[in-house]
Amino acid sequence: MAMAAPRTWILASPHAGDNTQLFALADALGWPYETKRLIYRPSERLLRFLGQATLAALSKESPDKIMAPFPDLIIAAGRASEAIASWIRKFGNHDARLVFIGTPWGDLAGFDLVIATPQYALARRANVLMSSLPLHRIHAEALAAAAESWRPRLQHLPRLLTAVLVGGSSGPYVFDQASAERLGRDVSRLAHERGGGLLVSTSARTGLKASQALAAAISVPSYHYDWASGGSDNPYLAFLALAERIVVTADSISMISEASATGKPVLLFDIETGRQSMRAEASEAGVLPAPHWRGRTPGATAFRLAMRFGPPRWSRDLRIVHRNVVSAGRASWLGDDSIAKPPAPPPTDLRHAVARVQALFKP
Repeated sequence: MAMAAPRTWILASPHAGDNTQLFALADALGWPYETKRLIYRPSERLLRFLGQATLAALSKESPDKIMAPFPDLIIAAGRASEAIASWIRKFGNHDARLVFIGTPWGDLAGFDLVIATPQYALARRANVLMSSLPLHRIHAEALAAAAESWRPRLQHLPRLLTAVLVGGSSGPYVFDQASAERLGRDVSRLAHERGGGLLVSTSARTGLKASQALAAAISVPSYHYDWASGGSDNPYLAFLALAERIVVTADSISMISEASATGKPVLLFDIETGRQSMRAEASEAGVLPAPHWRGRTPGATAFRLAMRFGPPRWSRDLRIVHRNVVSAGRASWLGDDSIAKPPAPPPTDLRHAVARVQALFKP
């Protein structure tokens, strides 16, 4: 007899990148699920430090309530959700399986499965699944549909097309107007040398001034989607589908993952230069040098100091992921001669994650 699908709850995160992974996993599992969209009080951070299983962090404005019937499977992301997930298992359904995506603040032993990526220095344990890249929802059918919708609107651009996916400042790295201008010049040079036009998409972290600086620096035929200006007709999937190669600002591990899923050449753009550069050569033992302590903003400097002197869970080192995807042949740095190499097959992280979650319910 086939096992009944477990009652599944998704504890949605305030962060879009977290939610992409949550719903990618839930959809791939194929089980019906209920999404709990939650709003947290400002006191949530204090409760997180205390490590309590409590609903006290929830605001009365939360659109969804935590109440019976309780789930058999909780899939959560974002440290704000930890206290809620722990409360559900402690006071709702003691037998519920708890799957966390990302790096939890609490003890890893409190989760049935933690799915993380290498930039977080998590201990290697039986209940930790280390994915090479974040989970994503990119699949052939969605790409084909997006391409069909957008192809007529991009006919005016010369082939071959290069997608340019733009993130923004992240932790120790700053993406400002100067970074955007440099990106615009570099991708224009690439398109000019190899022919074709550009498909440019900014994101929530790009910022209006950087987006404007990028558009002004581009000197070849292009289509520029400005996230900051709003609009529901987002061509992001179409850009992935129609481009022959994809340039990604290296601050966004999620966009690197989505670009890699297409099987096309992926080029990483270093949003910093000099001592602040994202590129680093590992030692013979495979250890990356500590990043330079000083960033270009006070916030970036604080993050760099935390990376050097704080516990691993206080920060992340994106350079680990960069090194891994380059060594695996899934990406190259923009400007390297290696861009001519054929890309490696897309990663299979989602398939492995699904198998590990399913195994939690096997007798």
